[in-house]
Amino acid sequence: MTEKQQLERVRRFCLAHPETSERLSHGEPTFFVKKKVFVMFADNHHSDGHIAVWLPVPAGLQSELIEARPETFFRPPYVGGRGWVGMELDRISDDDLEFHIQTAWELIAPKRLVAQNRQNQ
Repeated sequence: MTEKQQLERVRRFCLAHPETSERLSHGEPTFFVKKKVFVMFADNHHSDGHIAVWLPVPAGLQSELIEARPETFFRPPYVGGRGWVGMELDRISDDDLEFHIQTAWELIAPKRLVAQNRQNQ
C-alpha cells in the first residue's frame, strides 16, 4: 500500500469519530478531537523509515505491545515518553488499527463526548 493509501486508511477511521478534525501539525496530517491530538500520521518522520501512526494507548500497554510485536509497534519520538505508541501501518490489520484509533479517541476526547458517543452506538 502506498503512503497515500495508508493515510486514506487512517483518515477513514479517525474521521468516523464525533468532533474530529484533521490539520497539519509538524508537517504531518494530525487528527484532533476538539483541540487535542489523538492520532498523528508519520510518513518517514526524519527519515526513520516508518510509515506509521503515533497514538496514545492505555497506561502500561506501550511496553507490552512493543515487547510482544516489535516489528509492528515502537516507541515514537517526542510522545513515546508519555505512553504513546507508534504502529507500522503495513503490519497492522484494519480491525486492529480501527480498535487502536477508537481507544486513542476515547482516551483523549472529553468524557461527556465519549459517553454520548457510546449511547449513540
